[in-house]
Amino acid sequence: MAQAAHGDTGTALRFITCGSVDDGKSTLIGRLLVDSKTVLQDQLAGVQRGGETDLALLTDGLSAEREQGITIDVAYRYFSTARRKFIIGDAPGHEQYTRNMVTAASAADAAVVLVDATKLPWAGEVADGEVVVQDLLPQTRRHTLLCNLLRVQSIVFAVNKLDAMNDAEVAFERISTALNAFAEAANVQVAAIVPISALKGWNVASRHADWCNYEGPSLLELLEQLPVTEKDEAVPFAFPVQWVEKFSSSADTSQGRRVFWGRVASGHIEPGQRVTVLPSKQTATVAQVLNHVRQPHAVHAGHSAGIVLDRELDVSRGDWLLEPEAFEPVREITATIAWLDDEPLVAGRVYWALQGHRWVKAKVARIIDRVNITTLGSEPATQLEANSIGDVVLSLQQPLAVLPFAKSRALGSLVLVDTASHKTAAGVLVQPSVTNN
Repeated sequence: MAQAAHGDTGTALRFITCGSVDDGKSTLIGRLLVDSKTVLQDQLAGVQRGGETDLALLTDGLSAEREQGITIDVAYRYFSTARRKFIIGDAPGHEQYTRNMVTAASAADAAVVLVDATKLPWAGEVADGEVVVQDLLPQTRRHTLLCNLLRVQSIVFAVNKLDAMNDAEVAFERISTALNAFAEAANVQVAAIVPISALKGWNVASRHADWCNYEGPSLLELLEQLPVTEKDEAVPFAFPVQWVEKFSSSADTSQGRRVFWGRVASGHIEPGQRVTVLPSKQTATVAQVLNHVRQPHAVHAGHSAGIVLDRELDVSRGDWLLEPEAFEPVREITATIAWLDDEPLVAGRVYWALQGHRWVKAKVARIIDRVNITTLGSEPATQLEANSIGDVVLSLQQPLAVLPFAKSRALGSLVLVDTASHKTAAGVLVQPSVTNN
């Protein structure tokens, strides 16, 4: 049963649905949209197949998705209840589209990992059926591990299609046992395990009484209670410059004539603060701070700001404004990566690394190991294949100010991009071996 949520439960919740192929992710979102009365009648009329409403079509908008009956790209939908607003990301289940799932999870507050009860051989009513954790589908395990790596605060398992089981109570009990064992071995904190039928709507928006011996809240009631991810307020100030705006004219010589726009990655900013520019290492005092509507106002982590310094400095898109002496830029990092490219990762390759809006060359100095998603153990590796998770050492051509991902999402994450094809190759999560003040 879900524990009482702590933190902000009034702000809109960003959550994703993930899991293996055909586990019912799109259907679940369609059910949430319909039962929350977000979908109009004419929209329902447009998602008919064979005289029946196909809820999955409410999120599968690409023509290729409708033709193949699968989710390819992440589809975002919005709905609200009397208690809360929601932003849903419908992540694809196919292994080849794992990169799209990682993109959605990187900004999510919660993840609903669907588990199809009909696909697990021991979930039926056979009395001597053995619960085998390794028989959980690979994408169920992989998506859960990725959500955990990406610091998704709340992970919920939704056991779907139990209405198709001869003994739903036994099936739910066995699957819950396997999921709890997997989560314990992987050190994943589970917010709840909920039995549902996305097709029939059982335990989705409202509770289905006396079913599966489950007495907890419905999935929607649970989502209304989950907290959003806290911003990095306790971390020293860091600000990636996205855009430089020059005043058309200014007679005021007490401050610079340019505004540096971006989103505060950590900490907060207000006039009078000292900042250091990376990479030039020059320092200045903040003369003025504008919020997203150009009003003078202190700005906190997660919000957009325009910063005017007290003097002219060479600052461009991609530079960082940092709290002085709070960071020690490094040129070598140890990181966990989710490898997303079709071509395997090998030591010695060079990629573009993107942090904020700053691009630097990064060489794979060493592959330490990879995670076996079946046993959850680490094993030696000389390369990482597509959709693998492993630890590597990266050597950077220029120093970056980074923190462990466990401490800061913004300062602890990078993206690797192939220098030739410009494809996104990996999501990078900095590990605590990096030492900063």
